[in-house]
Amino acid sequence: MVRPIAGEGTTECEWLAWDAVWSWPALPLDLPGSPLVVAPHPDDEILGVAGLLSLLGSADLAAVTDGEASHPGSTVHSRGELAAIRRTETADALRVLGLGGSRVHRLGHPDGGIDEDTLAEELAGLLGPDRWCLVTWRGDGHPDHEATGRAAARACAETGARLLEYPIWAWHWSYPNDPDVPWHRARRIDLPPAARAAKSAAIAAFPSQIAPLGPAPEDAAILPPHVLARFARPFEVIFE
Repeated sequence: MVRPIAGEGTTECEWLAWDAVWSWPALPLDLPGSPLVVAPHPDDEILGVAGLLSLLGSADLAAVTDGEASHPGSTVHSRGELAAIRRTETADALRVLGLGGSRVHRLGHPDGGIDEDTLAEELAGLLGPDRWCLVTWRGDGHPDHEATGRAAARACAETGARLLEYPIWAWHWSYPNDPDVPWHRARRIDLPPAARAAKSAAIAAFPSQIAPLGPAPEDAAILPPHVLARFARPFEVIFE
């Protein structure tokens, strides 16, 4: 379901004041090998699970799109230039996390036009029994995030891989105890200082998203400070 992403949404102070976030059980890091992390757009995987990836020390990335539609009316960069910039930013972020040698599968779907059936087939080819598949939550409120999550769920059901979903925009539009969010499936990954620092540095590797491209409104930052605050917390959340 597409959700309006407007205003400041639920603040990070409101989330941290909710007692439930401190009582969710920890996610055991008992994975059998390197996980596959699936990102609809460059930076989704970093916002959602960069701390976890830093702790694990290995992962493969399925980059579904190159994020070329992040600034559709940009007065500074063409779509092709934005795609190239964001590919470079992804590589920089992975290096910061110590994952510079990770295999990156660039699937080449158009930003805003993911072919869900094709993606499910592609992901099934990258997964196997019990392999972790980290992907955006199927109810996240952004059409690309939800299509990617549904495709990954199909691929996991077909291959026996383990589906683990990370919310991104749900932290904006939802609220504590929102009945539309599967809080009963929430698991925490507590991040020690080194993992938090690595995540912060990886987010900083995306200047095209966290800073304006130029002075025009069309070139405004996609991830202003009130959004980034939700990803600077000392833990990450997975829906298991």
